[in-house]
Amino acid sequence: MKKVVIASTREGAGKTSIIAGIAAAERKKYGYIKPLGDRLVYKRKKNVDHDAMVLLKLLGIDVEPDSISLGFAHSKLRYKYDEQGIRDTLTALADASGAGRELLLVEGGRDLAWGASVHLDSISVARYLGARLVLVISGDGDRAMDDIRFIDEFIDVSKTDFAGIIINKSQDADDFKNSYLPSITELGIKVLGIVPYKPQLTCFTMNFLADRFVARVIAGEEGLKNTVKNIFVGAMSTDESLRNPLFNKENKLLITSGDRSDMVVAALESDTVGIILTNNIVPPPNIISKAAEKKIPLLLLSLDTYEVTRQLDNFDAVLTQDDTEKLAMLGQLVRDYVDLKGITG
Repeated sequence: MKKVVIASTREGAGKTSIIAGIAAAERKKYGYIKPLGDRLVYKRKKNVDHDAMVLLKLLGIDVEPDSISLGFAHSKLRYKYDEQGIRDTLTALADASGAGRELLLVEGGRDLAWGASVHLDSISVARYLGARLVLVISGDGDRAMDDIRFIDEFIDVSKTDFAGIIINKSQDADDFKNSYLPSITELGIKVLGIVPYKPQLTCFTMNFLADRFVARVIAGEEGLKNTVKNIFVGAMSTDESLRNPLFNKENKLLITSGDRSDMVVAALESDTVGIILTNNIVPPPNIISKAAEKKIPLLLLSLDTYEVTRQLDNFDAVLTQDDTEKLAMLGQLVRDYVDLKGITG
């Protein structure tokens, strides 16, 4: 059984998307593990890794997300295992998860240093498993080159089967090839693909927001697959909001207190894909009925409007289980721009 560790130099580089793209591009029997969970959500009275939950469903693997991980908290892992214990347990997990599969995809931590104190950083995982290592680097120009030069000078990949790098979210792939590819080739680092940036992949769905906020959906469940392209915070008067160009943009999410019935009604009459109601205030029944009729989700939160907005600013647009359009796009991007044979062998 072949094993491939997909890791990233920085958080948010898109390694989960690349794994999803590989799975969508080639319909093979893949196994999957994420040795160290890092994107926790609360599901069925358990803490599980969001990315693992999504990828297991995509790959058709019917196991609980916590069964393909050694754990989440560094302190617990440090108490439970020494380095040999980590190595033995990880090897057993990989063997069990990869049994009967053509390839085992192993997702690394949020960056190259993540998990090093408990021997579960991506380089160590690849070394323990004898796996091929692929690094995902996000961005263009100087930022990408800084990461590549840093890998070349300071990261020891000599004891791993280092396949190369994938440049992800490239704003101008042709310019990157012309300006930087010769320098990377001189370093002896293979570029397995340059994947262009697609703004559609950075948008949230209402289902994603409901999961991340652990929100109570009080209406419009049928619209949870709606995609948010613009966000409007309803903190001003309704008249002023209606005059604001942002309020009239397409596919908008409204964030406002649940007692702002006038604002909510105005949003329901415009191009709105969802509404977050803050302060745990439920609007009148007629508004709930109207939202249900229009299939516009109403998410109820106990947080205030400022706190919801602040947290939303820090969210990454990760995949959800129902993002069929995103998954299809990722599969096509990997087919078109990534050397799959260089990754899978």
